[in-house]
Amino acid sequence: MKEIEDRRSIRKYKDKKVPIETINLLIESGNQAPSGNNSQPWHFIIVDDEKIKDKIVTVSNNQKWMRTAPVFLVCIADLSVRNKDENIELFEDSSLPELKKIIRDSAIAIEHIVLEAVHQELGTCWVAWFDQKHIRPVLGIPLNKYVVSVLTIGYADENPPKRKRKPIEEIVHYNKW
Repeated sequence: MKEIEDRRSIRKYKDKKVPIETINLLIESGNQAPSGNNSQPWHFIIVDDEKIKDKIVTVSNNQKWMRTAPVFLVCIADLSVRNKDENIELFEDSSLPELKKIIRDSAIAIEHIVLEAVHQELGTCWVAWFDQKHIRPVLGIPLNKYVVSVLTIGYADENPPKRKRKPIEEIVHYNKW
């Protein structure tokens, strides 16, 4: 529970490099996530090149705060684990049920990474304010892959307060709605 309770979206990072061994540990944690039929649809691109990071920031609606993070982890869902048609193009409005399944499974892996980052005393923030047609070309991602998120990762240079949560009584239902 500690990592879950301590997790915050961090938008300001210290100017301190994150060791590649630590990034690899985060990815290994994500790789332990469950997935439908053990399909493991996730792929990750580690981005620490400043020019590429700048391009990602630009296509992410120019969220300048992202530039403070020393590393981005681009988290991608691979539809080919459920559909072998490589000509399928995935976009935000795609109606394929398989797309929803790979996004769900990849999101589980991403959250494993986020919680491991807290355990490693790192901050993260999910970024998903981008269009597939703009972010994929920056990283050479094929059209049948879907970028679920860009995780900014680094040592936090802020300590946001805990946000209020809804009471359990408001969100739990028994046996029916």
